[in-house]
Amino acid sequence: MHFNPYGGAAAELAARLVNAGRGQDLRELLAAADYKPIGSLNTAQAAELRRWIDELGAVFDHPTVDRLNALLAKTTSQPYISTHDDRMPHMHFARETAPVDERVKAYTAVGLATLFCDDPERIGRCARAGCDTVFIDTSRNGRRRFCSSQCSNRVHVAEHRSRRAS
Repeated sequence: MHFNPYGGAAAELAARLVNAGRGQDLRELLAAADYKPIGSLNTAQAAELRRWIDELGAVFDHPTVDRLNALLAKTTSQPYISTHDDRMPHMHFARETAPVDERVKAYTAVGLATLFCDDPERIGRCARAGCDTVFIDTSRNGRRRFCSSQCSNRVHVAEHRSRRAS
């Protein structure tokens, strides 16, 4: 499925942040996600992003209009049109001069909200017991229940064995 940049890349970044381990370097994660510009991320900003990640995780558990509106309200979002790097006009939701944590918060909140408005069923957490991985469902039919084929296979093999045993 094709998403606009906020419903796609921004929502994917939200999933990457939620799936990041507590010890993972957030600057490296942002760079790996091709988030630009990263700028400086000081200790206080990193701590704020960690708090934000917990709030993003709750959206993946149960995405609702109220929960997403609450996230949006906590950002310093200032929508504007940008044409940087010779790109076509596109929307930004935080000033490029804003601190990194504020920009990431606005970007991920708008991304999840946009995706939710397009199709709320595409925001998910793995259905395999014991797996806490979140995902953005980009499949054609939008019926994804697992974070990976590995988790899907584990569940289906266990179900098959259970049927054969009974």
